[in-house]
Amino acid sequence: MQIRDRIQELRRVPARDLRPHPLNWRTHPAAQQDALRGVLAEIGYADALLVRELEDGSLQLIDGHLRAETTPEAVVPVLVLDVSAEEAKQILLTHDPLAALAGVDGDRLTELLTNTEFESEQLTELLDGLARDAVAVDGLLDDAADRPEVAIPESYQVVVQCDDEDQQREIYERMTEEGYKCRVLTLS
Repeated sequence: MQIRDRIQELRRVPARDLRPHPLNWRTHPAAQQDALRGVLAEIGYADALLVRELEDGSLQLIDGHLRAETTPEAVVPVLVLDVSAEEAKQILLTHDPLAALAGVDGDRLTELLTNTEFESEQLTELLDGLARDAVAVDGLLDDAADRPEVAIPESYQVVVQCDDEDQQREIYERMTEEGYKCRVLTLS
């Protein structure tokens, strides 16, 4: 498989000059906004925003909307991508969800949480929540491993599509009279 490098360049531009993508579907609750401010205050920018250059020369955000909104007066790092409008939509739909599919190595997470400190109260709360969530997920996975396998008996079924409710009722009555176990299903 040949993988294309879509990054044209790294630029540093004022965040206020970046145009938000009109189809950005991510929302940013107050807790996330607070945690981001904590990260930016303690660490600063450690990742670039993703943008594409429009025909008029302006830069449209693909990823990094909250960072740009949080620091409108800052000069921020952006990766200018060589992508079409359609490809930008594809990135909008997949960038964050792909990251969310990552699993958790509980031991490494515990080590990181134990040996890393932040001054920001919001970050501490975020990480406490992360630790609770990781423990809960581990518990669910452990419980699932201990459950016996459920035997699902073989079942043979026929679905009949009817023209209307009257025909449905007629076929149901006829089939139940013949001794078949039937259910009525109506999809709208």
